Amino acid sequence: MATFAASPLPSKSFILRASCPAIRGVVAGATSMLFEQGCYISEMAQFDDQETARFFMRAECEIQGDATLEQIREHFVPVAERFQMEWSIRDAAEPVRVLIMVSQFDHCLDNLLYRHRKGELKMQITAVVSNHLDLRPMAEREGLRFIYMPVNKDNKAQQEKALLDVIKETRTELVVLARYMQILSNDLCEQLRGRVINIHHSFLPGFKGAKPYHQAHARGVKLIGATAHYVTADLDEGPIIEQAVQVVDHSYSPEDLTSIGRDTETVALSRAVKLHIEQRVFLDGNKTVVFK
Repeated sequence: MATFAASPLPSKSFILRASCPAIRGVVAGATSMLFEQGCYISEMAQFDDQETARFFMRAECEIQGDATLEQIREHFVPVAERFQMEWSIRDAAEPVRVLIMVSQFDHCLDNLLYRHRKGELKMQITAVVSNHLDLRPMAEREGLRFIYMPVNKDNKAQQEKALLDVIKETRTELVVLARYMQILSNDLCEQLRGRVINIHHSFLPGFKGAKPYHQAHARGVKLIGATAHYVTADLDEGPIIEQAVQVVDHSYSPEDLTSIGRDTETVALSRAVKLHIEQRVFLDGNKTVVFK
């Protein structure tokens, strides 16, 4: 007689993030609670920063019992209080709400839209905001809301307030500066700490100005690089999430370097966005802990 295995109970996946002072019993406390609630841990990573005496943990779990996600959260509260945790439990199927800001360069926006369309980035794009109209057709082709916010020295504060209103209205969780060529104010950076990712070229030495790749060519650089980081009041000095490099040599023209630079920028930015929306990045002072 044929036998058939019983259908498995419906399962629900979630991601647990936690950071706390590095003390004994943290992992045991968290995993014991998850086990008691019928959760299976499919992936887990942890790191103890001995310099800051801070502990970081990320776990992907599946509920295989009857508990709901809200019940899991409720049962985790005593554990979090015991170990003084900063923590979150997020439905793994829930896309992160992302607002993208651009100016006139299109390569980073185009790459993010492509990866989103292909299902590589689990995000919901709430709007595309720009201080220029050049990329409006690109956004609207994807059916995205395009918001034109021109910025000058006289209206900067007013436009940043309008931006915060849009972020609140759309319940945006992450802002991505996809070659947005305006400096955010210190106040805005502080309000959005850990929620804004920027991309910029990075060389040794660091070239500033409108044509960094031409400067790089004049100095004979051997590596083209790009850095994705969280935005802080210190321009281009925020906690680094991801970097990308490509080897070059004397035969590359400024135009070649510019093209390669575009590629490295798109790679570094898309990787950083993916790491963030997968809840893999933790702020640790002026650096990050990234569980890849």
